[in-house]
Amino acid sequence: MKATIVTIGDEILIGQIVDTNSGYIAKALDKIGVQTTEMLSISDDKQHILNTFSSLQNKVDLVIITGGLGPTKDDITKHTFCEYFDDTLVVNQAVLAHVTEMIEGFYKRPITQLNKDQALVPSKCEVLFNKMGTAPGMWMKKENTVYISLPGVPYEMKYIVENEIIPKIVKEYKRPYIIHKTILTYGQGESLVAERIEDWENNLPEFIKLAYLPNPGRVRLRLTARGENKEVLEKAIQENVQSLAKIIGDIIVGFDEDETIEVIIGRLLRQQGKTIATAESCTGGKIAQMLTAVSGASHYFRGSVVSYATDTKISVLGVNAKTIEKFTVVSAAVASEMAEGIKKLMKTDYAIATTGNAGPTKGDADAEVGTVFIAIATPATVFVEEFNFGQPREKVIDRTANKALEIMQAAILKNAFN
Repeated sequence: MKATIVTIGDEILIGQIVDTNSGYIAKALDKIGVQTTEMLSISDDKQHILNTFSSLQNKVDLVIITGGLGPTKDDITKHTFCEYFDDTLVVNQAVLAHVTEMIEGFYKRPITQLNKDQALVPSKCEVLFNKMGTAPGMWMKKENTVYISLPGVPYEMKYIVENEIIPKIVKEYKRPYIIHKTILTYGQGESLVAERIEDWENNLPEFIKLAYLPNPGRVRLRLTARGENKEVLEKAIQENVQSLAKIIGDIIVGFDEDETIEVIIGRLLRQQGKTIATAESCTGGKIAQMLTAVSGASHYFRGSVVSYATDTKISVLGVNAKTIEKFTVVSAAVASEMAEGIKKLMKTDYAIATTGNAGPTKGDADAEVGTVFIAIATPATVFVEEFNFGQPREKVIDRTANKALEIMQAAILKNAFN
């Protein structure tokens, strides 16, 4: 099966909001063997919407539309559906009862006509129940293409996708299997990784495709197998991952999309009953943000100090002013004292500290732009590594954060076996 995802809204086209719905829908479809071939963002214009619908007719199996289902006059998706399917709007009593209960029962205010109009749907559509909001989803078929309309509010859209659309597609359509396996590597760039695995990649079966997904300091390798026999696909993926590990096992830190290095570090800390904190200067809290993005991080993450200013390093983290005077703020000595300071302040087992010149100017130090010091405090010791990540500023920050987590993971593993 093939699908096109269409987001409707001028706010997306002018950059006022970022479209996150398309990525979520594509991922959900991929898990059940539906291939997304295109993502489109179009304006709140009736003729533009009609032209888009017509251009996709019979070219894909599914057209999934988000947006334009609100109660105001600029939300025109339902009316456009009626025109495209030569239909009229009717009141759906089940939706009206739900809207009434939500407005009067939950929000405790009188229901308005605009609220009631949310229960208007095309008479030919199959209503997709929206427990999380007032705008129902709609499922309509024209010749060989199904058109599905969803609200643009992300949590409402997600509810309908998970509870209505995915189960319906699985029940009614035969689909091929799509098996993914993601290998997480740290410490080497995309070109070097590609060079190391060139022969392995050239010998992959035709039904397995490899994609490189690089970020500063980390590269994800995604294997995708498509076919009719799930067992054959899974076996082939497993065999090829095992052979890959023999080639680049030194830089592989984990597997699968959600098994990021932050997740791995969290799991290791929980297994050992240990805690961690961060003291960040040039990374501005990015490492703490990455660690706390993991569900359950409160079990091991104690806190962070973003000591961006020099005097904050002294007054909060206890860095010796004479150390700064002698070595400058961008130095191994200062990074080391920052790590020791945050470890003591937060009473943790491990700590990460960063100081550096992310650029574009040098700031309070004489070190070259791109120079970074990463300090790691363990239960037994503190050590510092120096890097130069070049420019631009965003690249320096991202690479510093990723490298710090890479070094920390290795330190936790080493400590576990000592």
